[in-house]
Amino acid sequence: MVRRPHNTLLSLVPLLLILITFSDVAEGYNRLRPADCRPRCTYRCSATSHKKPCMFFCLKCCSKCLCVPPGTFGNKQTCPCYNNWKTQQGGPKCP
Repeated sequence: MVRRPHNTLLSLVPLLLILITFSDVAEGYNRLRPADCRPRCTYRCSATSHKKPCMFFCLKCCSKCLCVPPGTFGNKQTCPCYNNWKTQQGGPKCP
């Protein structure tokens, strides 16, 4: 049986699609549209007792970075822009 090059190429397409999907997941909610910020920030701030300031800063960070880390706390390494934006005092700007 002779193997044809196009058969090998076609067999790689599903693998490439899986890799692309996982790379998007690994970037952690990156490349949001501005309309996606409110629901993501609502969830991000759902566990805090300081909802109003959390939402204010989360929405501000999301609109700049187009990214919100997954979960209600931590995981900021998945969104470098969100993680690295600091206040004038050097503390984290984004919740």
